[in-house]
Amino acid sequence: MKFKVEIYSTARCPYCQLARQFLDKKGIQYIEFFIDKESHLREEMIARSDRTSVPQIFIDGEHVGGFEDMAELDVDGELDSLLGLTQRASD
Repeated sequence: MKFKVEIYSTARCPYCQLARQFLDKKGIQYIEFFIDKESHLREEMIARSDRTSVPQIFIDGEHVGGFEDMAELDVDGELDSLLGLTQRASD
């Protein structure tokens, strides 16, 4: 089962570009919210993440942080199970 991935970003943010490339490389589809194009999305992002920087990434409604946080989860071997790419131990 694959999970819903959401990214709050801006068009010119280099870390946002890295997050998109990272997820594209893994073959993960995501919904992207451009907070620079729709200002109400900035408030939504802050309310959901309690952070003001982009990107802010959510997997199945759970906030995982920014690009570096997501990359760290990958290095730790936890990201694929969060993305539904591997079977979780409890499944």
